[in-house]
Amino acid sequence: MNKNIDVVVIGGGYAGVMAANRLTQRDDVAVTVINPREAFVPRLRLHQLVGGTHDAVVDYRDVLADGARLVVGSVTRIDAAERNVTLTDGSAIGYDYLVYAVGSAAAGPRVPGAAEFAHPVATLEAAQKLRSELFDTPSTAAVTVVGGGPTGIETAAELAEQGRPVTLVCGGVLGPYLHPKARRTARKYLAGLGATVIEGSDALVTAVTRDAVELGDGRTLASAVTIWTAGFGVPDLAGRSGLSTDAAGRLLTDETLTSVDDERIVAAGDSSAPSDLPFRMSAYTAYCLGAHAADTLLHRIAGEQPSPIDLAFPAMCLSFGREAGIYQLGHKDETAMRLYFSGFVGKKLKEFACEAGIKHLATEAHKPGSHHWFKDGKHRPQLLQAQRGNTAASVV
Repeated sequence: MNKNIDVVVIGGGYAGVMAANRLTQRDDVAVTVINPREAFVPRLRLHQLVGGTHDAVVDYRDVLADGARLVVGSVTRIDAAERNVTLTDGSAIGYDYLVYAVGSAAAGPRVPGAAEFAHPVATLEAAQKLRSELFDTPSTAAVTVVGGGPTGIETAAELAEQGRPVTLVCGGVLGPYLHPKARRTARKYLAGLGATVIEGSDALVTAVTRDAVELGDGRTLASAVTIWTAGFGVPDLAGRSGLSTDAAGRLLTDETLTSVDDERIVAAGDSSAPSDLPFRMSAYTAYCLGAHAADTLLHRIAGEQPSPIDLAFPAMCLSFGREAGIYQLGHKDETAMRLYFSGFVGKKLKEFACEAGIKHLATEAHKPGSHHWFKDGKHRPQLLQAQRGNTAASVV
């Protein structure tokens, strides 16, 4: 069968690769993945790259279907009317359908001095640069990690396990998703590694200098290396291309993950905002959304009605160095259960989750259409109904 339907996937992360692999179910679909790097980056491993325990790259030959073509480059503009994308080198690639899966990165910090003196971790290049900076910094020099979410916790733990004096400034509570019991365990693990944790509303960073971090309560922390993990941002490609986005810049879609502007464009992963109600960011969520985005296009190509997304991921896993972890179970309303696994079992479950992400992509590459995921059933419809009610009330 001739490949007469061209699908372009912008982004070669978890969402983009899963979508590309799943689309190869049809022999008449030609899939092109456009990605800035020639290797897949498992972002779950970037804190290990910083600590020197993993290189955080996987060969695309191990995760991308043979039927998908990889183009190394960056897209500067989407022309929805002409159905093509422009790359940084000025070349254009046409499409019949487009998958928008550009992912996310660290948000540009607005704290004075942070952009100049603090190091992000959210991309391969940033993590490599930070690793090099740490290599050139004495192991006795103070390190400050800003941000009490998963990236901040795991980065702080990885470096503290090496014997570095690490301070984790949460700017709020440590691990907001964690149940209070699991949070106490997290504090115990960090303390056992020698890390200092600063929590509370007063523990907000107000300025960063070359060798210090200033807090809102007046304290100044010596810091030879400051690492910024607070907040996230998405590329502004959708907005620059004239497509509708939410306040954070994510592409606005309906519940089938179809752009509200163009039925030939779907979005998945961190850069998507279904019904202006985005899912919690995680690798698992990203590749499940990628699979559903591909299903939406496959239905549309076949002349069928796409289905709304039905997805739940009631868990979070964290590593505390190489010897311990926490696997926090949650309810479908995204609140944490009292039940969690810690210690050696938590570490094993965390490692299983990291490896499972790559395995799911590889399996889909060889058996497109095989990936299945946890369903939500009723929680998201309730959120959507409440959202519509709030919108209607605000109009009255």
